[in-house]
Amino acid sequence: MISIKKLILGFLATGLILSESYAQTSYFEDALRFSQFNSTGSARIGAIGGAQMSLGGDISNVHGNAAGLGFFRRSEFSISPSFGTWNSESNFLGQFQDDRTPNFSIPNLGVVISRPKGELQPGSFRGGSFGISFNRTANFNSQFGYFSNLRSNNSLLDFYINQYTSFGEPPVGATDGLVLDIELVQGNPASGYVKDPEYVFGNPFSNETVITEGGINQTSFSYGANFNNKIFIGAGLGISSVNFFQNRIYEEEFLDPSNVTSLIYSIEDNTRINGFGANINFGIIYKPIETVNLGFNFKSPTWYRLNKETDANIIGDFFTTTGQVEFTERSDSDLFINTTTLSTPLTLSAGATFFVGKNGFISADVDYLDYSQNRISSRDFDTSFENSDIRNALGSTFNYRIGGEYRVNIWRLRGGYGFYGNPLVDESFDRTTQQITGGVGVKLKNMYVDFALINTQFNTLYNSYAIFNNSGQNVGPFTETKNNLTQGMLTLGFNF
Repeated sequence: MISIKKLILGFLATGLILSESYAQTSYFEDALRFSQFNSTGSARIGAIGGAQMSLGGDISNVHGNAAGLGFFRRSEFSISPSFGTWNSESNFLGQFQDDRTPNFSIPNLGVVISRPKGELQPGSFRGGSFGISFNRTANFNSQFGYFSNLRSNNSLLDFYINQYTSFGEPPVGATDGLVLDIELVQGNPASGYVKDPEYVFGNPFSNETVITEGGINQTSFSYGANFNNKIFIGAGLGISSVNFFQNRIYEEEFLDPSNVTSLIYSIEDNTRINGFGANINFGIIYKPIETVNLGFNFKSPTWYRLNKETDANIIGDFFTTTGQVEFTERSDSDLFINTTTLSTPLTLSAGATFFVGKNGFISADVDYLDYSQNRISSRDFDTSFENSDIRNALGSTFNYRIGGEYRVNIWRLRGGYGFYGNPLVDESFDRTTQQITGGVGVKLKNMYVDFALINTQFNTLYNSYAIFNNSGQNVGPFTETKNNLTQGMLTLGFNF
């Protein structure tokens, strides 16, 4: 059983909230999803753990620290395709299910136009570079779920009975009224509510599948300038597009005392979110000595405008005592549409790079974010409840990245590590993310080829619905999922 504190802080972040019906993601969950990030960029940056805040001369500077564009001496174009798999191992009532989702994308495509000054030209300004990049900053393509041959301790129907008892029946067409439509729950506010006494026996066998698709892509426009080859300053504008789709199918099967199937019903819901956002960033890299770079970057909040659509349907197959289908019931909800604005937290980043002659370097970054600064607003509904959840449940955290490169003639060997902190104030469940990376590259006169292998691991806690016992504990079904993403990335770069 899970304590009420763990419910509120864990259940809010990965499942449903009590003011939401089963058939949509919560706005709390949306805010967290669209504000979390991992460092992205070229295969070179990916191979060194994502550390890039004090490194210059990489295409990733366009959307990272734009000050690094001041290091470019030649113009450059690069493209970075990648392919990977997202493996999910879910644990529900001690039963395990594995899901694998393939992912192909082009996470980075960019061009830098460099205009450096010649060595004999006077002045402290030594030129600069302008860059445009298309970068995939978040990936939502995954699938997880469970299939149980053990009876659950309760039912989704219990959740709805509690909802109707506490808050009354929902309006016609609402997603959380579907079980009333096909009379799996019967009654009224005066007499109370019960599960269908003819077809619902005991606790059910249950299973669920959750499929998500989409991502966040950012188009960045940045400029970086070089002053005396000591101070590099840059700024950029990022335009983000959001595309998110989630499909969930939840099913329960009830058996009568003679073990003949009496009822199988499933609820399917869909959530679609799309929109655009914008942010700005300012960065600086300082070289106190030739072998050291110190970097700092400020990234503003991203201001999103998001359109959300939700709908759901329920199908129930009712069986006779001989195991034959007696009749089938179906009901569909209305389509619900609303628009919200979301402001994500700002990001402060710092980094340092230490060069070992021409043999390579070691680079490290740290980010600071306060996820409790997420804010949503809407003309369609009152968002005070959601913003209160965000302030109380989310907290500040640090992210760390470190990596290095070793050079042997034209060859480059790389490795790195990244750690992304828990965004929730509750630490009873480990929600941190870790990355282990490595790669190899070859640097030629007018082109380069880099390869990176990136392994990302994190755990999620999913609550299908909430049922509270007399002690205030949530005894609804929790599913713990171990996520393991392995991604291979190849960057082809051309100088001109």
